[in-house]
Amino acid sequence: MRSLLKDAKTGGWAVGSFSVANMECVRGVLNAAEELRAPIILQIAEVRLPHSPLSLIGPMMLAAAKQASVPVAVHLDHGKTLSCIREALDLGFTSVMCDGSELPIDENMKLTEEVVSLASKYDAAVEAEVGRVGRGEDGSEGSAQIASLDDCFRMDETGIDALAVGIGNAHGLYAASPQLRYDVLERLNGRLRAALVLHGGTGLTGEQFQTVISLGMRKINIATDIFMAQAGACQGSDIFRNIASSVDAVSNVVKRHIKLFGSEGRA
Repeated sequence: MRSLLKDAKTGGWAVGSFSVANMECVRGVLNAAEELRAPIILQIAEVRLPHSPLSLIGPMMLAAAKQASVPVAVHLDHGKTLSCIREALDLGFTSVMCDGSELPIDENMKLTEEVVSLASKYDAAVEAEVGRVGRGEDGSEGSAQIASLDDCFRMDETGIDALAVGIGNAHGLYAASPQLRYDVLERLNGRLRAALVLHGGTGLTGEQFQTVISLGMRKINIATDIFMAQAGACQGSDIFRNIASSVDAVSNVVKRHIKLFGSEGRA
């Protein structure tokens, strides 16, 4: 992920980080990336692992990344526990997110520093979060919290590679178009060593994507759009037809976002 973020910063675009839950998701994301010659990130959040055990889906994600004809990073999204983060690193994930956003900033930083130290032994990148993205990754209730600029600058000193910032964004579906705090990004853009990350990309407009990218966002996460497309594509009892339609539905969602993010043809 570290090299993809560097390329995105140099080129002024964003790399898509696409959540997966099963083989169909993985294939759909990779098909889109290869067709559009785009580097991408495959990710799965810790909260999803009861449904998709890391010991099973992790090796699948890594195998897909190694076989791909475009650059693919493999990322643990919203890692909440050190045991899960360590398991992902042991498997070979190239980056992990340490999500201590629910903790006071001093505790968040302490946890992040521990993960940065651990990840360095694997030469893996680390993402942290400041402020809070609205709602949990699994759709559970949770209020958004705008990131403090001072907290962002302090977290940047931990040695992280990427920083997710709360700017009024939320996981899942938005009831109305969110009022994103572009002023926060304006004051952070170019002043952090870490790359800026946007969670809650599903439902944002093309104009909103273009604006946050122009203000330094280099990694944008997409999950709900993918899962909704996959679920909607499955009809009837023919499992193999459902597999094929599911792969195609995921691919279409990913291709649309790759074009919005400006990463097409960057591989």
